[in-house]
Amino acid sequence: MSNLKVHVLRLTPGQEVVGELEKYVSAQVPRGAFIMTCCGSVTSATLRLAADTNGVTNKIVKLSGHFEVLSLSGTISREGTHLHISLGDHQGAALGGHVMGDLTVFTTMEVVLGEALDVTLGRAFDNRTGYDELTITKDEREAAGTIN
Repeated sequence: MSNLKVHVLRLTPGQEVVGELEKYVSAQVPRGAFIMTCCGSVTSATLRLAADTNGVTNKIVKLSGHFEVLSLSGTISREGTHLHISLGDHQGAALGGHVMGDLTVFTTMEVVLGEALDVTLGRAFDNRTGYDELTITKDEREAAGTIN
């Protein structure tokens, strides 16, 4: 069981989402955070798409236009960020992938972050995957309720 603290943010037109979330987490959420929910709209996004049938994972698309954020999920720590997003266009078509950056707010971005108070999230290179992967460090003293 984990104790949870909730952080609610609103980003405004023109802000770059990943940079703003990383800045906030670095200053306010030293243990790292995870996205609980998000809604808003963007005018641009750079995404890495899912692997194709040959396992190739490096196709990157740059989107420009007006998109509704259908979902945003992932983790943010001082060591790195891992976010996935689903976007909807003006015809209702959806596209999603791994957020590479350039995620710029159109009208608003409402983000609710969760902070687990008895663990620290980080990232470390994993030889098996070739990527920096999530690390979870449990703070036994805090979990036992001895740190205020």
